[in-house]
Amino acid sequence: MELKDNKKIIRSWAMFDWANSAYNLVITSTIFPAYYTAITTTQEHGDKVKFFGFTFVNTALANYSLATAYLIMAALLPFLSGVADAKGNKKFFMQLFTWIGALACMGLFFFNLDRLELGVICSAIAAMGYIGGVMFSNSYLPVIASPGNQDKVSAQGFSYGYVGSVILQLICFVIVLKPNLFGIPESEKSLPARISFLMVGLWWIGFAQIPFKVLPEAKPVSKPGTRGSGYAELAKVWKQVKEIKVLNRFLYAFFFYSVGVQTIMLVATAFGAKVLKMETGELISTILIIQLVAIAGANLMSALAKKIGNIKVLMLVVGMWIGVCIVAFFIQTKYQFFALAGLVGLIMGGIQSLSRSTYSKFLPENTPDTASFFSFYDVTEKIAIVIGLATFAFIEERSNIRNSAISLTGFFILGLIILYFTETGRHKTSTN
Repeated sequence: MELKDNKKIIRSWAMFDWANSAYNLVITSTIFPAYYTAITTTQEHGDKVKFFGFTFVNTALANYSLATAYLIMAALLPFLSGVADAKGNKKFFMQLFTWIGALACMGLFFFNLDRLELGVICSAIAAMGYIGGVMFSNSYLPVIASPGNQDKVSAQGFSYGYVGSVILQLICFVIVLKPNLFGIPESEKSLPARISFLMVGLWWIGFAQIPFKVLPEAKPVSKPGTRGSGYAELAKVWKQVKEIKVLNRFLYAFFFYSVGVQTIMLVATAFGAKVLKMETGELISTILIIQLVAIAGANLMSALAKKIGNIKVLMLVVGMWIGVCIVAFFIQTKYQFFALAGLVGLIMGGIQSLSRSTYSKFLPENTPDTASFFSFYDVTEKIAIVIGLATFAFIEERSNIRNSAISLTGFFILGLIILYFTETGRHKTSTN
């Protein structure tokens, strides 16, 4: 079977986004953060919580725990990707991390204020499972799509993810807002949210079976009879990354603007709850707006990239993200928040999809080391998230969440500048 541009394989690959994006929406962005903030805010202690005897602001603790998860994965993924390329078993790692993440989501069913440590640890482990699965899924993009189709295929994956996550989100939304329809008594106020966490795990592992069945096994890079070394494979790819100047510059730009993008996506719900006192239903509705608009954003940016080029579109979108941070600092009403959510959705879908396909296009054609190459992409993003969340939490604890939001503009500006030099450097190289 022809691997590149095969519609069945591409649809199956996109179903992995359908499966795991439920985690990204329900656990990262909507029900879990709203539930977490609600149960950890008390009349007696306000927004302060004790975690293994140490006192934190509740949202800062959540950000620190996620930052720790991302840091651990940033250390693990390069080595594991080298092993996966050397042994040809990246599908195995994709499955392993999916099971880890899904089971951790199911573990959140038992999370309440008395089990704060369990909830924080399970949420961090779920994040690690998601991160690992996505990295190995991303590494399939240059394998299943030719360079000319990678923008479109990447957008298709994100579109599937947005649609799938919205479907499950709506189901969870009904359970949370209308628990009586399911025979859940009013006394069990936490049960609807906890059922949602359980459903995410089941949805994630269930639909992931489709890509696991159809995606091809990778060919090992190491020759038969030799001992494949993950570190050796990684060192070889790292040398190539340094030599490909446009790829190197793009990774730096991607790092800086990802600090802003990923942090905003992770803290948007907490921002709405704290600054505007929005209810859970309003917050979930806002995130649904973002997800639905993001489908159009991913496909719009893919089409625009065909006309003016990937880097120019990314520069435009990063400029719009700077505007988002400034508006967030001054925002006063829920309706302004809803409007801002629409803009965030448009540029979120575009920047995620186009960043992945742009990086893929810069890789050496027909390289067998796709997992190792994409580990640098994903590690760059995860380190960016660590810095973004830590910066956001640090500033919030010492001032307020509005100042945390405006501080992200500095990262976007640096990303924009480096994108400009990536574009100009690319043209100078092509004319020499």
